[in-house]
Amino acid sequence: MKPRWFAVVVAIASTAGAAPDTPAPRATAAASPAPGNVASGKDVYLRFSCYACHGYAGQGGGGPRLVPMGLPVSGFTAFVRNPPTMPPYTPKVLSDAQLADVWAYVKTLPESPPARDIPLLKEP
Repeated sequence: MKPRWFAVVVAIASTAGAAPDTPAPRATAAASPAPGNVASGKDVYLRFSCYACHGYAGQGGGGPRLVPMGLPVSGFTAFVRNPPTMPPYTPKVLSDAQLADVWAYVKTLPESPPARDIPLLKEP
């Protein structure tokens, strides 16, 4: 008499090639990487003196704050191409890839803490 485990192995082997009752889950496409190169974006931000108006940390100054960046890269690019208050940066000046790099860099800048978390502002 053959051991019981042999019967179990035969049963499993006979169903190994059978189609499952439910379809196998589809492989999902890997999430596309974020656009832009952070190091290149920092270089462009500094070379084109974006910091002069937006600050080194993107917190504003003469120009509006950039952090937190609420625009998608396409909206950021469209805004920089046709801004209401700053000089436009046309594709002849900055390519879409360079603007995507700047966008990626700005996204890495930390947000300002809330005023209630700044000790100096709590002093009378």
